[in-house]
Amino acid sequence: MKIKYFEDTDTALLEFSEHSVFETKEINQNIFLDLDEAGNLIGMTIEHAMLQANINEVSFQQISRQVA
Repeated sequence: MKIKYFEDTDTALLEFSEHSVFETKEINQNIFLDLDEAGNLIGMTIEHAMLQANINEVSFQQISRQVA
């Protein structure tokens, strides 16, 4: 996964896969989902990222499966 932030346009691009984009769906006027030919999510674009998401702080936390 890659996260790119374009400061000049305040746009965040989250790339989940390197597959080719087949279709882009608009969720709202600021959020777009890129799908591959099978309908799998491969990317997300967030316009006005500073307002839409806390782009100043990005963290990753992997939660291990709990064994009962």
